Amino acid sequence: MSVIAVDAMGGDEAPSVVVEGAIEAAREGIQVALVGDQAVLEQHIVRIAPQGAPPTLRVVHAGDVIEMGDHAALEARTRRDSSIYVGLQLVKQGEADAFVSAGNTGAVFALSLLLLGRIKGIERPALGGVFPLPTGPVLVLDVGANAEVRPSHLVQFARVGIAYMHELFGIADPSVGLLNIGEEPTKGTPVVIEAHAALAKSGVRFIGNVEGRQVFNHVADVVVTDGFSGNVFLKTAEGAIDVLFREIRDAATSTLRSRIGGLLLRPALRGIVQKTDYRQYGAAPLLGVNGAVFIGHGRSDARAIASAIRTAQRAVDHRLREVLTAAIAEASDGAPPTDA
Repeated sequence: MSVIAVDAMGGDEAPSVVVEGAIEAAREGIQVALVGDQAVLEQHIVRIAPQGAPPTLRVVHAGDVIEMGDHAALEARTRRDSSIYVGLQLVKQGEADAFVSAGNTGAVFALSLLLLGRIKGIERPALGGVFPLPTGPVLVLDVGANAEVRPSHLVQFARVGIAYMHELFGIADPSVGLLNIGEEPTKGTPVVIEAHAALAKSGVRFIGNVEGRQVFNHVADVVVTDGFSGNVFLKTAEGAIDVLFREIRDAATSTLRSRIGGLLLRPALRGIVQKTDYRQYGAAPLLGVNGAVFIGHGRSDARAIASAIRTAQRAVDHRLREVLTAAIAEASDGAPPTDA
């Protein structure tokens, strides 16, 4: 059976919420390898599951932790006893089939490249954020792995994004949009203008430029951009959604009349919250590395961790690495990839 390695020490509330989420997923039959300080993890397992952990859960010891504030490029490579390094090493050695972490994104990215490498033909792996919308999921990539990109990178982002949405979400022919400041092909930076032309000739179902507001109207299934703009978009969207729901909650409890109205609206509002909750997917795929790697939000709770493990299991079941490899090979013109 496949095994999902989980960085038990990564995240704002780790290891408690990670252990809780891992136990939830393991109880569903998923084989989980929790990576972290064994003594600490066993204490949390006993507290969370006093009747005993499921047999599908095991602990792999890693005595070091790469904190959120650590410099990933300088420290990740040398700290071979860190939970991120050990977890990715399990994937490299074939002892695990996927890796999930809500820890230091830069460290996961750097060590994924170091230990797993890139899929042949991929210039830059991209981090894909899945936005759950009432009309279905939208994948935005890159959302943080590459601050600067070339037009060829954006075309590859589109190809791996299409393969991901087709394979994991069953979208027959995913459409692609290019995040920009306007819909006209002449808008944006020189890189974006050139990328627009390249995407138009790439053979993908390219719908053109997409403004930030249009992403939530689901005008495209895959939206590509550089990691700087994508991360700003992601964090802005998270903040706006948090403010919106907080204002709705406050308004629904401010007066007796609004409380009565809030009770009547609660079932409908609960449905909206569930449809737009990022925790239903749990983590962002790092598409383009030679393995299944998923990076969760630092503030992930137990539900998000469990969802991330399920998503990783689905990726393994759908042979995601092989699917992405085939998608890039099919589109390749035989030229060697640009040095990234």
